[in-house]
Amino acid sequence: MSGTELAEHPCDSAHNAENNASFIPLSDPDITVAELSAVETLLCSSQISSGRITEAFEQAFAVYLGRKHAVAVSSGTIGLLLALKALGIGAGHEVIASPYAFRETAHAISLAGARVVFADVDYWSGTLVPAKVEESITARTRAIVAGNPNGHPAPWAELRTVAQRHRLLLLEDSTEAIGSSYKGELVGRFGDLAVFDFAQPVALSCGEGAMVVTDDMDIALGLRRHRAHRLDERFSVVVASTAPYQAGISDLTAALGLTQLKRLNEILERRRLIEQLYNAHIQSFEGIKPPYVGPAVTDVNWMLYLVQLGTRFSRSGRDAIIDDLRAAQIQSAAYSQPLHLQRHYFDLGYRRGDFLVTEKVADRALALPFHTHLTNKQIAFIVETMKDASINVGAGAAIY
Repeated sequence: MSGTELAEHPCDSAHNAENNASFIPLSDPDITVAELSAVETLLCSSQISSGRITEAFEQAFAVYLGRKHAVAVSSGTIGLLLALKALGIGAGHEVIASPYAFRETAHAISLAGARVVFADVDYWSGTLVPAKVEESITARTRAIVAGNPNGHPAPWAELRTVAQRHRLLLLEDSTEAIGSSYKGELVGRFGDLAVFDFAQPVALSCGEGAMVVTDDMDIALGLRRHRAHRLDERFSVVVASTAPYQAGISDLTAALGLTQLKRLNEILERRRLIEQLYNAHIQSFEGIKPPYVGPAVTDVNWMLYLVQLGTRFSRSGRDAIIDDLRAAQIQSAAYSQPLHLQRHYFDLGYRRGDFLVTEKVADRALALPFHTHLTNKQIAFIVETMKDASINVGAGAAIY
């Protein structure tokens, strides 16, 4: 297989037929007959709710990351919420988080009753700046939630140093970053716990669902107590002291996830080939910053192909490009609507101008379609359409 060719999978013909309709989706799961077979086998069994397949998925995911415990839950937001509950973090506490993300996992902090304290991000990587985190710590701070935005690992060594110096928990939001690695280690191994998500557009996609991983048995037990009661626990006095959220996943979801996990290296390799095609076409496009990879980062497996428009582009100009792409039947998206500018956090006192780097980056971040069913011809069309759209909005070529 060359760097510009992708082997066709058994289910690709259906996608090719769909793509003949010319619409190019932002994401498209890499599903093969292996996934179809796993689901069909389960549908013919006597158990499709959470059971042995979910447990097998949890065990396999823990082994994949080299962590002792993995707990499957219904979403990344719910995963962080249950983690905060298990850690006793709630009313009267503060948790530091990033306002820059595609998924709004940070909402879990408010749902747990704690106060979100945002810190600004690095212009190049979009990750939390450790010095900004440290400036935000108060006597009420209990934890730092740091993400790996769009797959780019955070500066985990520096963040761990800050957390240890102030005796804080370090929680890892890896909902966008499965397969990426920092200093030779997979993301998901750096926090006291880490949360992964399995909804689109991540590489391992099983519709919905998430996984929380940790090496701490007490945290794992707390997560399971808050997640759901098992049938054999319904008469347990200890378990009955906790009202669970009924936030597990079904064996149907787990069957998809387990099969995708077995194929993860293959899926990531196919996505890297798509990245190479994009990189080749994007080189001729002046005025944008292609995806950045930090010096301590070993591997980045992007969730989406994210480009940063030049500083002569405005937020409205970026949105106009999205409209032009939509008119050409290309789905794209603003990667981030900064959390501190959303109504809930506005009510907490946050305003535009509070986090200038986040706002500067978010206003010009444009997420393009990124999945294994894209062809070289489609990618060339996407980039060319984006070039034409940028001319239409009258922006220049400045990047910084």
